[in-house]
Amino acid sequence: MNQQMVTPMNTADSRRWWALVAIAASVLVVGLDLTVLSLALPVLSTQLHASTSDLQWFSAVYSLVLAAALLPAGLLGDRFGRKRLLVIALVVFGASSAACAFAGSPGALIAARAVLGLGAAVIFPMSIAVLPVMFTAEERPRAIAIVMGATFIGYPVGPLLGGWLLDNFWWGSVFLINVPVAALALLAVAMLMPESFGVRTSRIDVLGIILSSLGLAALTYGFIRAGQDGWGNPAAVVTMVAGAAGLILFVAWERYLTGRGQPLIQLELFRSAGFTWGTLLTTFVSFAMFGILFAMPQYFQEVLGFDSFGSGLRMLPLIGGMVLGMLAGTRLQAPRKAPDGTPARAPMGAKPLVSVGFLVMAAALAVGASTRVASGTGFAVAWFAVAGLGLGLAMPSAMNAALGALTPERSGSGSALITAMRQVGATIGVAVLGTVLLSAYRSQLHLGGLPAAAADVVRSSVAGGVAVAGATHSVALLLMTRTAFVHGLDIMLAVCAVIALVSAVLAVVFLPRRAATAVPASPAPAASPAAAAAGSAPAAGPAQAGTALPASPAAAGPARAAGPAQAGTPRAASPAAAGPARAAGPAQAGTAPAAGPVAAGPARAGTARAAGPAAAGTVAAAAGSLDPATPGGPAGPAVGDRPAVPVATGDQTGDNQSHERHRHH
Repeated sequence: MNQQMVTPMNTADSRRWWALVAIAASVLVVGLDLTVLSLALPVLSTQLHASTSDLQWFSAVYSLVLAAALLPAGLLGDRFGRKRLLVIALVVFGASSAACAFAGSPGALIAARAVLGLGAAVIFPMSIAVLPVMFTAEERPRAIAIVMGATFIGYPVGPLLGGWLLDNFWWGSVFLINVPVAALALLAVAMLMPESFGVRTSRIDVLGIILSSLGLAALTYGFIRAGQDGWGNPAAVVTMVAGAAGLILFVAWERYLTGRGQPLIQLELFRSAGFTWGTLLTTFVSFAMFGILFAMPQYFQEVLGFDSFGSGLRMLPLIGGMVLGMLAGTRLQAPRKAPDGTPARAPMGAKPLVSVGFLVMAAALAVGASTRVASGTGFAVAWFAVAGLGLGLAMPSAMNAALGALTPERSGSGSALITAMRQVGATIGVAVLGTVLLSAYRSQLHLGGLPAAAADVVRSSVAGGVAVAGATHSVALLLMTRTAFVHGLDIMLAVCAVIALVSAVLAVVFLPRRAATAVPASPAPAASPAAAAAGSAPAAGPAQAGTALPASPAAAGPARAAGPAQAGTPRAASPAAAGPARAAGPAQAGTAPAAGPVAAGPARAGTARAAGPAAAGTVAAAAGSLDPATPGGPAGPAVGDRPAVPVATGDQTGDNQSHERHRHH
């Protein structure tokens, strides 16, 4: 097998973007499956003679396996190859979808849904992990927007397809629609996507896998039970406490392994403000948006009287607004060129885009909180579209801020950590916001004249209330049920608006102005003796952190020192870039050039280390170096033996390019 060092810039441009389409198709098939099951539950209860407990497990087992397998999936992708793992996951997802379609019993369907969750647990993080590898920092916002857009498109398209299939075919068809989409995605990924590897260690953090899987699964199950049976349910409380305890032990174990072994996740990533707040803000988006996606279909169907297909159609404005927001955000983050042709900064960075996006969402949700029974479709569609616009501005920009801190070497495990937090946030959002809605709904019901059994059905859900009103031919009960649900919906949307507003404030205060660009921990490729003789990269200033990268032969010109506010990556001069390094001005860092150790002979070059006490070795954050070979970090082997964990900080305007090992089959 031939291995070579490649970067996004020397991978065929059209191939990369077509590969991204394949990745988007992979996440689309998962989004479709998440929505079609709820449509099929009434049919499954009769066709498979499923009990209420069976119906709950059809959904719960998928979420539990998904949560448990996310972090191990990221590690396996880094170790064995992200393309290889994604191909296997698509095969598993397609085969288990077919098994769901032809399940003959509730137990068989539950087992197939568990395997389906395993495939989804790999598809989600791998689809994000390849983005820092395949695309440059300038291209990444557009790539993220495409993948995130595919994820959300599945939510309205799922009910549209599912409703039509249930009206015209048998119930298994709602699962079979996954098979051709998964097959097309599999073919495209196999043909177009390059293979990439991360840190391939000899040891696997088995205890970390066990603790994280059990903790995430228990926490997810506890919130699911709380949403179904109430927050006082003993099983819900016990599993939530056990899950939280398991995750606390997991974090303690990972802290112990940091600097001593190979931990499952990099806790050092949380030293990066971009990663920490980008991940938290995407989690808040999932918290709020999944509550809306849970409640609005019920409003369209039970209050306005539309079927599943009509409900799906009225969800499309959310996607339309989101697409517009993503297009606008991508353009605003795209670098411009100065009049002389040199690259210039993008008009807007992550902080203003995410903040504005959350503010737009908060305003739209606040308007939605004034919904009445007689409001009609036009009112809902209008604020829905504006909420989608805010979502399109905020979500990709926040995700880009988080991904900017990931190196290609550990993008799999880092992406899995982001996905796990988003998944838990979505589960908690459905449970908490569902409880808020249900409590407010029940507070408006007055059912003194109904039999106890019928009153319990009305209290259980708005669908139950509408069914009882239809069976008793009670117009008054129907109006009361719908009015009570709209009251609960308004309270829930008000809570979502507050979450969006708080998120906007957090983005303004804590999120870096621009997404960082992490530098890989691997040593720079060898430079020729002539290149080393022509000129050396100047020393990084006090606020700099970077690894010297070679400039291409065509890029003639001296290497410039970055200013104190920069965290760029100085380039070693190429054979065509003869001449001394340009002296720094008053606002620039010192220009002490790196001496002989930059190039260790004609055969190989060591990692460039700038002279001077302020210059760190491979990648050193201003807050303290994480390179094991530098004084600021824990003791450990040299960079060549074990890659350091870089953390990107601050505003970065340097011309960083991340290197990654790809294997071409």
